[in-house]
Amino acid sequence: MQIGILGSGNVGQALGLGFARLGHRVKIGSREPQSDKLRGWLGKAGKQASTGSFEETARFADIAVLATSWSGTESALKLAGTQNLTGKVVMDVTNPLVLEPNKPPCLALGHTDSGGEQVQRWLPQSKVVKAFNTVGSAHMVDPKFKGGPPDMFICGDDSSAKQVIIGFCTDFGWGVVDVGGIEGARLLEPMCILWVMFGLKAGTWNHAFKLLQK
Repeated sequence: MQIGILGSGNVGQALGLGFARLGHRVKIGSREPQSDKLRGWLGKAGKQASTGSFEETARFADIAVLATSWSGTESALKLAGTQNLTGKVVMDVTNPLVLEPNKPPCLALGHTDSGGEQVQRWLPQSKVVKAFNTVGSAHMVDPKFKGGPPDMFICGDDSSAKQVIIGFCTDFGWGVVDVGGIEGARLLEPMCILWVMFGLKAGTWNHAFKLLQK
């Protein structure tokens, strides 16, 4: 399968390595596809990996991963060309964070809207699934915790698209909790804030969520 990742930060690179190790062809899209950081990533990802512009990556993708900072998300999608993502599954890993110096992060959208819903509006002909937004990039692939495998919480409107993402989560070593339609992002995005606030208080970023059932 061809995986196109829009965004070249730590999250995009970590997921890209994971997909490459599973045998998928992976292309990372960036405004600077020839940057030093992406040359380093290519050296780790192997022959199945490549880089390109956002538009090239969107055209390449069978499945797209949206891994941009929130402030650059709309611009990245415009550069990618929404027509190049028509009919495709788009895994939305973004969080609509507002980052200010010396302040904890907060959400730009919430309660009655979410970043996931906004992405679906920007991509009305795509099948958006929110996932991988509730844990740091270091633990996205093959997570190892004392309490056993953590759970990845996902949501989206298309059931077949969610099955694709569930498969990826399972391949990466996660349990999966499906919370319903894309409006579930109103719950999952605040979980990112909870993850960050615990990390700030505890001084560690080695934690993840798990749903316990009796």
